[in-house]
Amino acid sequence: MLTIRTAQSDDASQIAPLINLIFDEMQLEELEDVPEPGLEKVITMAYRTKDYLSGKATTVVAEANGQVVGVAFGYPSENEEAVDRVLEDLSAQSDDFEEPVSFESETSGHEWYLDSIAVSPEYQGHGVGSQLLKALPKYADANGQLVIGLNVDFENPGAMKLYERHGFEVVGKRMIGDHEYYHMQRGVHNKVKVAN
Repeated sequence: MLTIRTAQSDDASQIAPLINLIFDEMQLEELEDVPEPGLEKVITMAYRTKDYLSGKATTVVAEANGQVVGVAFGYPSENEEAVDRVLEDLSAQSDDFEEPVSFESETSGHEWYLDSIAVSPEYQGHGVGSQLLKALPKYADANGQLVIGLNVDFENPGAMKLYERHGFEVVGKRMIGDHEYYHMQRGVHNKVKVAN
């Protein structure tokens, strides 16, 4: 049975490898020389902070058999700089980073931005991503946001189809690192029928 819930600090060590999957896919140049254990350690520390769990951002997990098998992480767009600063500050304190990681702006403003969503490879194709996406409107609404936004890599048509099934539409394009992304949005109160 799958449970969708707000993350707790104890979940951080299970969240980190899932978020690391996203960093691997993004192929960010500034992370190329950072050893995998060092990056996961910093990510773990970030997901233990109040800002990441329920302060400036919200982390939602999918749990199956006592294990975190999926994660969604987002925040109101006006919190983007504060959220990015958490990883920047933690990476500055780590010996594994030659220099602190820095992030480009990814949001389009006036939206609850879905920064990251990842599902454990063993659970992909089982509706975990859909269940996480279905849960997000209540978190966006609780933050006073009427729109949810996200970016999807041009080279990830499977994810794009999933987002379209959940009512997201392309509203623009942007470069993040050296990858092109579609920026997609949907209204918080869209009534979308989703087939898993």
